[in-house]
Amino acid sequence: MVVLTIIGMIGMYAILSAVLSTPLTPGTMYATVNSSSFSINDSHTESPELLVRVIDQEDAAVGGANVIIWGPARKHVMSGITDGSGEFSFKLTNVTLPAGKSEGFIAIEITQEDYLDYSDDFFVKVRKE
Repeated sequence: MVVLTIIGMIGMYAILSAVLSTPLTPGTMYATVNSSSFSINDSHTESPELLVRVIDQEDAAVGGANVIIWGPARKHVMSGITDGSGEFSFKLTNVTLPAGKSEGFIAIEITQEDYLDYSDDFFVKVRKE
């Protein structure tokens, strides 16, 4: 009887170890920016300094995240990594809109280990004056 109890406890330990070592579900990331839109014209084609902040579902900063930015015409690409406070700043030059359009959007994609990828094709609106 003692032998069966010991074998049963070993089996229970193996099952609990397997269940507890199962990887957790990846976290969710979000991105905020200090400006939701800006305007360009024929002589001024730069974006303002845009500050992206990457946070998780508990509003904690996500440092070390890879950030990829596409201009409205998808011709210019910029990338970087968030700092320890989850921030990444950028300024686009020679911003162009898609052919025949008077407005477009900057797109963003963010990746980080242990998190689901985040992307937004309508991150910042760009208008032509």
